[in-house]
Amino acid sequence: MKPYDIVAALEERVAEYAGAPCAVAVDSCTNALLLALRLHFMATTEREVILPAYTYVGVAYSVLNAGGYCGFTDYRWSGAYRLGKTNIIDSARRFRRGMYEPGTMYCLSAHWGKHLKIGRGGFILLDNVDDASMLRIMRFDGRTAGIPPARDMFHLPGQHCYMLPEEAARGLTLMNYMPDDNQDLPWDEYPDLRKFDIFGRCYCG
Repeated sequence: MKPYDIVAALEERVAEYAGAPCAVAVDSCTNALLLALRLHFMATTEREVILPAYTYVGVAYSVLNAGGYCGFTDYRWSGAYRLGKTNIIDSARRFRRGMYEPGTMYCLSAHWGKHLKIGRGGFILLDNVDDASMLRIMRFDGRTAGIPPARDMFHLPGQHCYMLPEEAARGLTLMNYMPDDNQDLPWDEYPDLRKFDIFGRCYCG
């Protein structure tokens, strides 16, 4: 089995569990959100993304690093929430069978402190096969897996955030013991991101 076949096997397993047609594996939920946002911004000129004021700082940085800016609300979330008017869902604290919402890019965490304890890892669940193909190129420095760089074509943004085969192999083992109905992880303590100037209403593209 080739290294990227192991990653593909885990993608298929996670997609089946969550009830999604496709899954794209990356190295963290933060980078799953970053890639999903970059793909979203390729199709719209709207750059503001509304977030809960109390959420993980990596979500807000993903908005900025993807070329957007943050707006904030006092919404207190649990488990999963949608990023403003986008079709992107941050589900870093939810992982249960059949949870996928059709039409979304549903981002998961496989951090050691989450349900699927790979150590480092994340996933984008989606039902658009073409978008999944683009995300797999974007996660791999804009490259096509299995094609040497000298013979590849580069036409998409590239990010160095693919999942390693050994991490995927661990994920496959862990999925053998994954319950169907995990409870959402409890609320963590987050700062009010509105007090940090870097997340103010400034376009960072």
